Amino acid sequence: MDISVIIVNYNVREFLNNALVSLSKALEGYSSEVFVVDNASDDGSIELIQKNFPQVILVANTENVGFAKANNQALALSTGKYILLLNPDTLVQEETFSALIDFFYHHSNAGMVGCKILNPDGSLQLPCRRSFPTPWTAFTKTFGLSALFPKSKLFARYNLTYLDPDQSYEVDAVSGSFMMITRDVYNTIGGLDETFFMYGEDLDWCFRVQQMGWKVYYVPTTSIIHYKGESTKRSDIDELKVFYQAMRLFVRKHHTGSPLFEWFIYSGIHLRRILANAARLIRPGMIAFIDTIIIIVTILIGEYIRKHALFSFPEYAYPWTFIIPSLIVVLSLLFFGVYTEYKLSVSRSFAAVLTGFTIIAAMVAFEKDFAFSRIIMIISGGLSLIVIPGWRLTLRILGFGEKTSRTTLFGRRTVIVGVQQSGQEILKKLRAKVGGGYSVVGFIDVNRKRIGEKVMDVEILGSIETIGKVVQEEHISEVIFSSDAVSYSTILSVIANNQNRFVNFRLVPNNLEVIIGKPSIDQLDEIPFIEIEYNIAKPGNRFVKRSFDIAFSLFFLISIVPFVYFKRIFSKTPASGLSAAVMKLPHVLSGTMSIVGFHSLNTGISKIIVRGKPGITGLLQIQNENVLSAEEIEQYDLYYAKNQSLILDLEIIVKSLQKWLH
Repeated sequence: MDISVIIVNYNVREFLNNALVSLSKALEGYSSEVFVVDNASDDGSIELIQKNFPQVILVANTENVGFAKANNQALALSTGKYILLLNPDTLVQEETFSALIDFFYHHSNAGMVGCKILNPDGSLQLPCRRSFPTPWTAFTKTFGLSALFPKSKLFARYNLTYLDPDQSYEVDAVSGSFMMITRDVYNTIGGLDETFFMYGEDLDWCFRVQQMGWKVYYVPTTSIIHYKGESTKRSDIDELKVFYQAMRLFVRKHHTGSPLFEWFIYSGIHLRRILANAARLIRPGMIAFIDTIIIIVTILIGEYIRKHALFSFPEYAYPWTFIIPSLIVVLSLLFFGVYTEYKLSVSRSFAAVLTGFTIIAAMVAFEKDFAFSRIIMIISGGLSLIVIPGWRLTLRILGFGEKTSRTTLFGRRTVIVGVQQSGQEILKKLRAKVGGGYSVVGFIDVNRKRIGEKVMDVEILGSIETIGKVVQEEHISEVIFSSDAVSYSTILSVIANNQNRFVNFRLVPNNLEVIIGKPSIDQLDEIPFIEIEYNIAKPGNRFVKRSFDIAFSLFFLISIVPFVYFKRIFSKTPASGLSAAVMKLPHVLSGTMSIVGFHSLNTGISKIIVRGKPGITGLLQIQNENVLSAEEIEQYDLYYAKNQSLILDLEIIVKSLQKWLH
């Protein structure tokens, strides 16, 4: 037998099909055997091989045993003079084997060769020729020196980027996606070290080849295309974590005599993790810093408009005139989730700034020492209401932060779970609702068989098992389940396993009429139960709502109520409309009522939501021209309890004012 090709497959059916087709052409003229070791794929890979490639020797594992062990299973069965370990997400050229066998023939000291490996865009895949991790190469790689100086022989040792990729030369290691050795070498050094689950086993094999006196060569006279990372995309494996674990194993195995090097490698690993975690914290911190600078600048602009001078505040006002307003607005933005889930939300940032400056206005009204700043805060608030949401809007228009979609304007990036008819119906309804807040970027199927296909021009991005990875990599903020597509136990399991991600899970019932969202998971005897949260009961919402009630009622009690009161004294008609509403503001200030609330606390959902209060206005109050049934009243109360927010309250107030002033 001339050639044995070994492919380890894990849920990349489409790529495996292409790889096997390309192999059949490249192996023409040679006696060959092709092994596919499948690590418990559930995407139809096994069925594909059995149906379309009956000549392939299939080893079907019932569990994912890892890359090294799976290769060893086929290595033990192989009989070829030359052995190739090949990834399934590759395409091999027709002359690949002839070129490499010819190289072996003319280089008797060659124990292993690797070819030129290209990315799908034609660029060189750097790991196709590299050095072993020494203290210096680890240092330059960890601290980014190799990336900063790619042409430097001193700093770019790890990926050998200073060498011509079109020249052949001896290297420390080649990529595990394409490694070709001779039968003599395999019989001498044995198979891969199964201590490595994934990553590192290729470095170890190259190291052992050279320990036995052979050389490893990079041969660019032929090339393959490698769709790197496709197998890991179809799993929930943490590639970075597994990679670092592999590096630690390699260091322990081959550098046990160098405690300093071991310490350095471990320190580098922890440093990279610390930097990654710090980066996640710095991002929202930088956004908050930008907002703080905007507030300070707008305060200075307000002062300049008031007195045509800067920094002319009373001496005692420094630095509080800048610190307190900035702190209040930034905390308000934090409460509204602008620094966590909704970093570029225009509506939430607008509502948060409005809330913050409403609180500031109430404070300034009571603090005589800062009375000079009232007009300044009005100017600062007005400018901040434009600039803080404005820079977010600008970034979204320019396509930063979130990718845009043709279906909605500034919609939240959304995936639909369920590819069948019900999922397609959801997509149709969301597309028909332009500006509805959803930007559908893909489907999630119940299995991996159709990943990569398009349904209604929308790609299937993943399966139920990999939904967490899809959410992370595609920056998804909304996951919509079709209850027809998956069971409730599956839905709850997905939510429970992804509750630490900044994503909203929503459910569309069988009637496809509504989207139920904002669930939280409680575990009771290891059985997940779903509970829909009522916004009005959330501490953050309650704080914002009460702050708004106090600021709003204080402002109008000081500015309008005296005039309304005197008007009532001299008027013979009873108060109605706006006048009647204004006269209820003392009850709002005392906390027995809210500006916007329930119609009463005697019926409906208001019995359950004990933190709710009767409102001067509300959803039911602006609907009082219609005769509503008890069930309809219940639905209005339920809707408000679930969806209460400052934005909704402001909308209700505007509608009420339109009605009162009509």
